[in-house]
Amino acid sequence: MITKGDKNKARLKRHLRVRKKIEGTTQRPRLNIFRSSKHVYAQLIDDVNGVTIASASTQDKELRDGLGNGGNVEAARKVGALIAERAKKNGIQKVVFDRGGYLYHGRVQALADAAREAGLEF
Repeated sequence: MITKGDKNKARLKRHLRVRKKIEGTTQRPRLNIFRSSKHVYAQLIDDVNGVTIASASTQDKELRDGLGNGGNVEAARKVGALIAERAKKNGIQKVVFDRGGYLYHGRVQALADAAREAGLEF
């Protein structure tokens, strides 16, 4: 009998494999993404000091009111623009992109493209 594997377990394995290779620094933090079925989250992380520099999600007060559903591509675009704005406020222009084990497609791609358009360099 063929059994279906756990999708999240496979994603975590991919995430750990990618995390072995990339690291965020103070000058170039890691832009990490997490997506659930209802929301999208993004963080700028300095792995050297173990600090989150900035974060944005569809649950932020700025975005929550205008969104009907936080788990769609349009919501991810708004989160990408917001995280880029907060990064610039902290003096950050270059980041390392960490897709969190997700495929670079759909909401992940929309968030990344919006962050690039808002001025972040990957």
